[in-house]
Amino acid sequence: MTRAGKLQIFLAAGIVALALSGAPAIAHHSFAMFDQQRTLVLEGTVLQFQWTNPHVWIEMQVRDDRGKSAEWGVECTSVNMLKRRGWHHDSLHPGDRVRLLLRPLRDGSHGGQLATLLEVNGTPANLVSYH
Repeated sequence: MTRAGKLQIFLAAGIVALALSGAPAIAHHSFAMFDQQRTLVLEGTVLQFQWTNPHVWIEMQVRDDRGKSAEWGVECTSVNMLKRRGWHHDSLHPGDRVRLLLRPLRDGSHGGQLATLLEVNGTPANLVSYH
């Protein structure tokens, strides 16, 4: 085999390896479960603030218009991204009253993707999670 032929095989193998290495990252960052065309304003009480990777979570208790209580799981972006936007591990505490804007789950279950934390205990917060 010629030197040029070996170089072509080497380059082709490198391109294939590079393409395959990105597949898990692309699969991880699918947001298809969230309805990106709708937003909801949600008000409730923080049960738990999970400052963990790969995604931070807010577990909260929410009452609907009829007074029925339900637990909601709100997915945020990563710790690193939230730090860049002014969040901290102690930004929220159990018992905090929050008002937030989220993109709901498509299947209608109690959860969604946080867009913006609007208010904490009556104080405007305007902490962005996702754009």
